[in-house]
Amino acid sequence: VQLQASGGGLVQPGGSLRLSCAASGLPFNIYGMAWFRQPPGKEREFVAVVSWDSLTYYPDSVKGRFTISRDNTGNMVDLQMNNLQPDDTAIYYCAAKYYGATTVRSRFEYPYWGQGTQVTVSS
Repeated sequence: VQLQASGGGLVQPGGSLRLSCAASGLPFNIYGMAWFRQPPGKEREFVAVVSWDSLTYYPDSVKGRFTISRDNTGNMVDLQMNNLQPDDTAIYYCAAKYYGATTVRSRFEYPYWGQGTQVTVSS
């Protein structure tokens, strides 16, 4: 299994970024996919999940600003991030779990991880 995250960068407060995660080596349509982030000096935290059957869930910290979506044809999962704030600065990771549901929100439950992509929100 390989997960390749991309799309990070430097953006000003209020700006937008779209992260992508390309998956290979797994039957993508029966894997739940999630995004986590790790701010500097902090633990990795849950950001968004799309279940194997395309249900979604977000924590309050990003709800209304972030949108996760999946493309089962292209084996991709995206994270559209709007109205970014300095507190969103982190390394963002995608993760995969066999038949993952929206209730799967702990980093310890995901066996497969991408390499991470840096998102920096600063003026």
